[in-house]
Amino acid sequence: ARKAHIEGTVVLCADISKDGEIKNLRAVAGPPELIPPSIEAVNQWRYKPYLLNGQVVEVSTEIKVNYALEHPRK
Repeated sequence: ARKAHIEGTVVLCADISKDGEIKNLRAVAGPPELIPPSIEAVNQWRYKPYLLNGQVVEVSTEIKVNYALEHPRK
């Protein structure tokens, strides 16, 4: 993707389990070339468990992964 100068934002949806692991990760939008590396990276992330009224709960969330190339300064 870098060689092809592809930039953009990949939007993923996932469930965060009670122990903070990513589950049901799926792509919603973004450049097709950037989706596989985004999924691979986000699958390695761990979240702090989400608390609701003092109880740990599973939550669904949207994750945005931004890709921007550095442009040479003039």
